[in-house]
Amino acid sequence: MRRTRTWLAAAIVALPCIAPAAMTPVSMAADTVKIGFVGTFSGPAAAIGNDMRDGFNLGLEHAGKNVAAGVKANFKGQVVGEEYTAWPGQLDFSAELTKARTAKPDAIFAFYPGAAGAQFLTQYAQSGLKGQIPLYTAFMIDALSLPKIGDLALGIATAGHWAIDLPNAANEKFVSGFRAAYKRDPSFYAAQGYDAANFINSAVTGVKGNLADKEGLRGAMEKADYASVRGSYRYGNNHFPIQNFYLQETVKKADGSFEIKTVATILKDHQDRYHDKCPMK
Repeated sequence: MRRTRTWLAAAIVALPCIAPAAMTPVSMAADTVKIGFVGTFSGPAAAIGNDMRDGFNLGLEHAGKNVAAGVKANFKGQVVGEEYTAWPGQLDFSAELTKARTAKPDAIFAFYPGAAGAQFLTQYAQSGLKGQIPLYTAFMIDALSLPKIGDLALGIATAGHWAIDLPNAANEKFVSGFRAAYKRDPSFYAAQGYDAANFINSAVTGVKGNLADKEGLRGAMEKADYASVRGSYRYGNNHFPIQNFYLQETVKKADGSFEIKTVATILKDHQDRYHDKCPMK
């Protein structure tokens, strides 16, 4: 189904611009080793924007506006409204949800990480919008939040560069090992941490332990020569990953627990939209 009118919602939050989840490009000194590991903060939102077609935007500033920009970068339809709220202080979204209902969008995109996300999903359902207007999100639903939000996550689309069910040997080893050790599913934060350790190890191995060889470390990192849980990827000219993004949804398992499943590959070998603005000097 093609969405034709979308409403965007986000909260207002100030976040530093740092790797690995940098929000804007930065120039690097020649003697530093700095490689973006996850990608731009707006990457999953850009993937969601590719799947949506028109709507209303709700979320956070500065992170929220960056995420909304990611949605709009690949969005093919009409944004009929945008609201940016204070985070983490504001937990009442009744006014924003009323505006969204009045705008009559075909879809809503919302970005509220943490406790605010649980509150937003609760009020979205209580307002009667769930089941009427599809909700798309980024950084709101994961293995950490699922035990708390449960059924509220059902039917809501999200996206990411990693998924628990990606069919590659490194991911299967990581997921099974994590479940055995912690008796729960890993979140994408855990996946990123696991990848980061292997990524750094590949670079250290590449220079035979000579950490003073920064040029060698940089060159080894640029190769991304390790088995990533996200599957094969490569680095662009600005040292941010060129990677796939996946549409995901929450499913309820037979035992009553919840799991995030991959629906489709939304973006293949996606490169961030800032890459041509970063000279890496």
